[in-house]
Amino acid sequence: MQLPSGDDRNADQIAYWNGPGGQRWSDRQEAQDILLAPVSQILIERIAAKPGDRILDIGCGCGGLSIALARQVNPGGHVLGVDISAPMLERARAVAPAGLATEFVLADATVHPFPAASFDLLVSRFGVMFFADPAASFAHMRRALKPGGRIVFACWREPKANPWMIAPLQAVYRHVPKLPEMAPEDPGPFAFASEARVTRILGEAGFTDIALQAHALSLDIARGQGLDAAVQSAFEIGPASRALEGHPAETREAARLSVSELLAQHQDGGSVTLPGSIWLVTARA
Repeated sequence: MQLPSGDDRNADQIAYWNGPGGQRWSDRQEAQDILLAPVSQILIERIAAKPGDRILDIGCGCGGLSIALARQVNPGGHVLGVDISAPMLERARAVAPAGLATEFVLADATVHPFPAASFDLLVSRFGVMFFADPAASFAHMRRALKPGGRIVFACWREPKANPWMIAPLQAVYRHVPKLPEMAPEDPGPFAFASEARVTRILGEAGFTDIALQAHALSLDIARGQGLDAAVQSAFEIGPASRALEGHPAETREAARLSVSELLAQHQDGGSVTLPGSIWLVTARA
């Protein structure tokens, strides 16, 4: 498998997203796009792409946001999706309609030689929280924006505001040891939970007019397909999945029963809905 060259400090992330973790996300592309549709809608409305816009999508994953925006920038526009995960980009290229004004590049955005002052917007749906040195990474990406170009991205707020991820993990912890505790600024899904930290990073990177707006979410982790689908979702990706890695089948089955009992409390017909919360971050180059 081809791996992107990148900043040595991002090596662990490159390895993870090109291993089983990246493959799981690729396999769940359709399910994740349905689950995260409320986030995509918030982003698309704030991005307000128009024909002719050139957009850089960082951490584009399986391409859902890139593809949606590419439909809006025609005629004359273009969307460049960048990610470090070869499995996810393979999926993005497979699902992108032919002739759409989008391109997907396997690269580490910290060091990739973007053409200077070439993009109107830099966007991301949960793809910018994994840099080892985010201020340096954002400074590098800012140079790809035209003067006055906009940045719009979504990142998760603190774990306690996101029970859709954390509640299944707590049920799993009845059966397995806790994951190693991460420092607040370690790369990961909650690395941008602090409003002060995000503001500082973007300021150091040279952005202005920085603003963070909280958005509460209701996420149906079953995607309308019932309790078993919700449990399977928790077991395939996210912190509960990571906590169970390497454990024997009997432990996983006991954990599955605990997660099912917990999620059943949130079931309404085919839906299993739990709260979530994001920051919608905007700034200018």
